[in-house]
Amino acid sequence: LHRPPIRSRETKLTSYPTMYKLAIAALLAGSAAAFAPAQVGQSSTALNAFEGELGVQPPLGFFDPLGLLEDADQERFDRLRYVEVKHGRICQLAFLGQIVTRNGIHLSGDIDFSGDSFDSYPNGIAAVLGPDAIPSAGLGQIVLFVGFLELFVMKDSANGAEPGDFPGDFRNGALDFGWDTFDEETKLSKRAIELNNGRAAMMGILGLMMHEQIEGNPVVGLFMEY
Repeated sequence: LHRPPIRSRETKLTSYPTMYKLAIAALLAGSAAAFAPAQVGQSSTALNAFEGELGVQPPLGFFDPLGLLEDADQERFDRLRYVEVKHGRICQLAFLGQIVTRNGIHLSGDIDFSGDSFDSYPNGIAAVLGPDAIPSAGLGQIVLFVGFLELFVMKDSANGAEPGDFPGDFRNGALDFGWDTFDEETKLSKRAIELNNGRAAMMGILGLMMHEQIEGNPVVGLFMEY
């Protein structure tokens, strides 16, 4: 496929309202439950039921600004926690991808049969949305691959395995990395660290995406120029 020449990095990116707003909404929804002060008027029953859950910690405590846990049961909480953990993991990878590619590190070789190399495409959201983005066939392959992982791999109980021990347990009877050798205190500590890192990454990648749309270059890109 023929691709027009890449525009200068100085050029501000055009807006892509629909998909971009959906991405932002997904990030915000994924981080909305279970980690800071509750809404005024929220039922004390919900507060008492979940204020001792993993991730409810200082300085914010219990946090449910959208009221997603109002009159919720444990199954509802576990579902929201599952979504939060998954979004956090995705955003950690996304943030790491921003840092790596903005530092000039890309896959070697060509991305298509036309001879376009991986590093010939822009970084960030411009790589998939915009005038210099990868071909639509490439974007379609990414969507299909992510859909396959979502439906058949990244699940608490995939491939006939028993359900996980906690929301977001994707070992599926295959991966372990010594998890079963840890005591309960260590397991809780590691899960809390992952949860907090995921929350930070959700806010971080959202900030990079917003800054890229406003200035045409994310904050991390500006830092690397100095």
